[in-house]
Amino acid sequence: QVSLVESGGGLVQAGDALRLSCAASGRTYSRYTMAWFRQAPGKEPEFVATISWSGGDTYYSDSVKGRFTISRNNTMLYLQMNSLKPDDTAVYRCAASIGTVLTTMRSRYTYWGQGTQVTVSS
Repeated sequence: QVSLVESGGGLVQAGDALRLSCAASGRTYSRYTMAWFRQAPGKEPEFVATISWSGGDTYYSDSVKGRFTISRNNTMLYLQMNSLKPDDTAVYRCAASIGTVLTTMRSRYTYWGQGTQVTVSS
């Protein structure tokens, strides 16, 4: 069992940076593949980034590659977001998968946080 709580969202201007955090509790957190997803109003949830249990492997969606960085330590998951655009406006959620293979599929993730709102004004 893993409990996830996001924080760090807010209202920023285009071009600004923001760092999201996801606090994870549970003895087996370090064994989980982790990811960030987002959902904009009126749109389907979208994969953002994923990281292996060791932190050694990462994968990003094309829309954020080169601007966002996912990282983790023993208790926290992070998403550093630079050069933010209005299109990045969404509710961002962290997720945990017991699988060891990096995946963009939402169905592979068992545990989810409630989300944190990120709004980027132009």
